[in-house]
Amino acid sequence: MIDLYYWTTPNGHKVTMFLEEAGLPYAIKPINIGKGEQFQPDFLKIAPNNRIPALVDHEPTGGGAPVSLFESGAILLYLAEKTGRFIPADVHGRAEVLQWLFWQMGGLGPMAGQNHHFVQYAPEKIPYAIDRYVNETNRLYGVLDRRLADRTFVAGEDYSIADMAIYPWIVPYERQRQNLENHPHLKRWFHAIAERPATKAAYAKAAEINQQPTMSEEAKKVMFGQTAANTQR
Repeated sequence: MIDLYYWTTPNGHKVTMFLEEAGLPYAIKPINIGKGEQFQPDFLKIAPNNRIPALVDHEPTGGGAPVSLFESGAILLYLAEKTGRFIPADVHGRAEVLQWLFWQMGGLGPMAGQNHHFVQYAPEKIPYAIDRYVNETNRLYGVLDRRLADRTFVAGEDYSIADMAIYPWIVPYERQRQNLENHPHLKRWFHAIAERPATKAAYAKAAEINQQPTMSEEAKKVMFGQTAANTQR
């Protein structure tokens, strides 16, 4: 059994998408990040960066003690290797998947995340910051659109953990001030993944867990007021 410490964010969705695709048994342990539950000592033992998702695999391959992981990219790679699915076995195919997985982790996720913050949540609207991150998000959408011009999925013709990592960060494209009509190959890919049964199942679970996704002012204080001093509980 796998315990998934989760909240309804793009990084959380990545992992439920994989688990639903693979049909692995798992239990969701909700960590309400708007209420500061990510700072609880028991959670920090698994996720020292006080971020979701985190995972504990109680039945790791080969047996032995449970395996705990934090960081969504590491979790996806672990699950792909555990199941032998959604990552190619050959060196070339594996390299294609890994570079796009890390492209999301190092580029699309952080840039879109800053886009979300300055466009949606920042108490002061700073035009420079908004333009900076909206434009960079747009550049990354263009990179992805060109990549998808001659292949079905990001790493080739097979669905992979790279697609699972990227898709949830495209879901809020309107909030990111992006228009999929300007990226036709990305749009085709996006709608194809949205129609996968596992994607629908993952997002349905999210809707059950977080029925009030709008962030309150108190939640913003919890989310955006973190320092080294106030994250140690």
